[in-house]
Amino acid sequence: MPRNIEIKARVKNLVQLHQLAAQLSNSEGVVLHQEDTFFNSPKGRLKLRVLKDDKEELIYYERPDQEGPKCSDFEKVPGKIGELSGDMCRLLTRCLGVKGMVKKTRTLYMVGQTRVHVDSVVGLGDFMELEVLLQDDQTIEEGEKIANDLRDKLKIKKEDLLSEAYMDMILKNK
Repeated sequence: MPRNIEIKARVKNLVQLHQLAAQLSNSEGVVLHQEDTFFNSPKGRLKLRVLKDDKEELIYYERPDQEGPKCSDFEKVPGKIGELSGDMCRLLTRCLGVKGMVKKTRTLYMVGQTRVHVDSVVGLGDFMELEVLLQDDQTIEEGEKIANDLRDKLKIKKEDLLSEAYMDMILKNK
């Protein structure tokens, strides 16, 4: 399974975060509109992501719920709109049931091997995620160092770190 090291945090200064991320990545970022349908899964998390640019992905991942850097193992199955969301979504809904949906606007910046996400999540607010995409020969500790260094450069404080997935936060708010 591919691996990455993730950090998630609340964002208090959205403008500053966008400016810092753009400077570090030397880009304005790519805006993505995403709808994630989460299915009940006996292990890990399973979601169908529909992107507004005619793409979708079925994503399974396992990740501990802890603040700060955490290792995530994942698998993705890409598709074009309708390939997965039609019959596949009906099958998964019937088999597993739907846990809920997360709708967000994400700005993606690439900083080296790290995906910097600046997310506005419907019903929750503004967040930042870092995903350090680990190479096969990289250790978890190396990925954690990269994530923590970048977190510092983006001026994200330790007290703003989160342990939960957006779906979990949405379910708590209900």
